[in-house]
Amino acid sequence: MHRKFIALIVATAIAITGVSVSQARAADARDILGGLAAIALIGAGVHYYNKEKDKERASRNRAPVYRAKPDPSYYPVRPLPGRVAKYDLPQKCLRTFDRYSAKRPLLGPGCLKKHYKHVKSLPPECKVGFWNGKKVKRAYEPACLRQKGYRVVYQ
Repeated sequence: MHRKFIALIVATAIAITGVSVSQARAADARDILGGLAAIALIGAGVHYYNKEKDKERASRNRAPVYRAKPDPSYYPVRPLPGRVAKYDLPQKCLRTFDRYSAKRPLLGPGCLKKHYKHVKSLPPECKVGFWNGKKVKRAYEPACLRQKGYRVVYQ
């Protein structure tokens, strides 16, 4: 709005100046037409400048374009790095032992040996022993392992 107003004032001032100067010299029609042509050129330039600015402003304020998510099968799933995957314990090794507790599951060491290759790095303080009626069984307590940074992952 301000730019258009200033352009109008400048164009009017130039027109009045051109007309008054040409009258003072007793100018002919050629001078008046020359002044009007100059004003028209300046007006066209200002109009073009404002039009370009409006385009630029509109492109900056354009709402973001949301595209549909690509097909997940397009991007292959990469495995986690070893230093991170080391702390993911398989969920299929969680089971309850009747002689330990019917409500609290444990991670069986046999299953962990079969499905988890970092069994030797598990903290020994999380290994619990309980009597099953014939011998002492060993298993890992998930709550203790969780405190040490491990997690049970659904695979």
